Amino acid sequence: MNSIQTTKMTNYRWIICAMLFFATTVNYMDRQVLSLTWKDFIAPEFDWNDDSYGTITAYFSIFYAIIMLFAGKFVDMLGTRRGYLWAIGIWSTGAVLHAFCGIVTSGIVSGYWFVGFEGAKEHIAAAVNNASHIGLAVSTISVWLFLVCRMVLATGEAGNFPAAIKVTAEYFPKKDRAFATSIFNNGASVGALIAPVTIPLLARCFGWEMSFIVIGALGYIWMIFWIFIYVKPAQNKKMNAAELTYINQDADTKDDPKDVHDEGPKIGFGKCFTYRQTWAFIVGKFMTDGVWWFFLFWTPAYISDVYGYSSDSPMGMALIFTLYLITMLSIAGGYLPTYFVNKLGMNPYAGRMRAMLIFAFFPLFGMLAQPMGTLSPWMPVILIGILGAAHQSWSANIFSTVSDMFPKSAVATVTGIGGMAGGVGSFLINKGSGMLFTYSGNQGAAFSFMGFDGKPAGYMIIFCICAVAYLIGWTVMKILVPKYKPIVA
Repeated sequence: MNSIQTTKMTNYRWIICAMLFFATTVNYMDRQVLSLTWKDFIAPEFDWNDDSYGTITAYFSIFYAIIMLFAGKFVDMLGTRRGYLWAIGIWSTGAVLHAFCGIVTSGIVSGYWFVGFEGAKEHIAAAVNNASHIGLAVSTISVWLFLVCRMVLATGEAGNFPAAIKVTAEYFPKKDRAFATSIFNNGASVGALIAPVTIPLLARCFGWEMSFIVIGALGYIWMIFWIFIYVKPAQNKKMNAAELTYINQDADTKDDPKDVHDEGPKIGFGKCFTYRQTWAFIVGKFMTDGVWWFFLFWTPAYISDVYGYSSDSPMGMALIFTLYLITMLSIAGGYLPTYFVNKLGMNPYAGRMRAMLIFAFFPLFGMLAQPMGTLSPWMPVILIGILGAAHQSWSANIFSTVSDMFPKSAVATVTGIGGMAGGVGSFLINKGSGMLFTYSGNQGAAFSFMGFDGKPAGYMIIFCICAVAYLIGWTVMKILVPKYKPIVA
C-alpha cells in the first residue's frame, strides 16, 4: 500500500478523455456541415426554403430521439469499446452519404444516374428549365434524400454521449466527472468553432458535396486510434496502481459502497422509468437540448437572414467563429461543482445543482440578442455565445448527475433515455422555427413581436423561449429530486 501511495500516478485517464473530446468534435462537425452549406450552396440548387430545412433538422432530431432511447442500452450491452466503434462508424457513413443526394436526385428527375457532382447539377437545372413542375419534384425528392442520410447520421450520433458518459464513469471518480465531461463536451464547441472556417471554404472551392465527404471521413480515422487506445481501467497495462486507486476512490465511501470493478446491479429498461432521478434527467434534457441544437442549426441562417452575411463570407465566418469561441468558456463550468464539493464539502449532486442554477440565469441574456443587434451584429453573437457557454456548462453537469446516482450498468441506458427527451425538444423547436420563419418572412410587416417585424420578429420569439428554458428545467428537476439519492437496486 505504501508503494502505491509513493508511486507517481500515471495520467492515462486524460488520454481517454482526449479521445472522447476528439469524438465529440467530429460529431459536431458532421452535424454542422448541413447548417453551414444549405443556405448558400444547397438551397439554390434544390429550391429549398426555411420550412424545407426546418423539416430536415426537425426529423433528424426526432429520429435521433427515438434511437437515443435504445442507443444507451445498446452501448451497455456491447460495452464502451465496441459500442463506440459501431456508433462513430455509422454516423461517419451517414455523413458521407449526404454528398450523393444530388446525384440520386438527378437520376430520379432526369434519368441520368452515372454522373459526377457537377454533372448532377447540370442535369437537374436542365430538367427544371424544361418543365416548371419539375422544380417542386426536385425540392421534395432532395429533402427526403437528405432526411434519409440524416437518419443514418442520427443513428450513429445517438451513441456518442451514452458511450462517452459511460467511459467517464469508468475512468474518473465522481468528484472529477463533471470536469472531465466539460472537457470532452467542449469538443462540441471546438467542432462548431472549426466548422465555420473550414466547411464553407471546402464547399466554395470543391463543392458542397466534398465538405460532407472530407468531414465524414475524420470519423474513420478516429476509429483506428480507439481500437488501440481503449481498454477498461482494471485491464489497462499502461495505467499504474496509483492511478487505478485514484479512479476507484469512491469504493470506500458510504455513497457508493459497491466494488468499483463491478458495474453494479442490472436495471431493466422499463425499471429505469420508475425512478424520479430518471425523470429529473428527462425534464432537464427536454427543456434545454433543443436550445443548443437551435443555435447550432440556425445561427448561420440567422446571420444571413438578418444581417446579410453568407456563411462563406469573411464576416460571416468571423461571426460564427467568435460565437463558438465564447462557448469554450464552459470548461470552467465543469470545475465549479468540483469546487463546491472540495471546498464547501457538498455532496456531488448538491454541488452540481447549485452550479446548474447559476448557469440557468445566463441564458436570460438571449432576450437581449435581437434588440442589441440593431447596434451591431457582433452584439447578438457575443450574447448567444454566452448562452452557448452556459448551455455547455449545464450539459456537462446534468450528464454527470446520471453517473452520480445510477450504477455503471445503467449509466448509458439512462443517458440514452434523457437524450431521447432532448431530441424530442429539439424536434419541436426546429420544426416550429422553420414554420415560424417561413410564415413571418412571408407576412413581413404584418407580423410583429416586441418591436420587430417579419423574420426578425420570429427569431425574437424563439430567443425568448430559449432564454427561460433552463430555469424552468432546473426548477422541475429540483422538485423531483430535492436531495442526493443514489439508486440502490
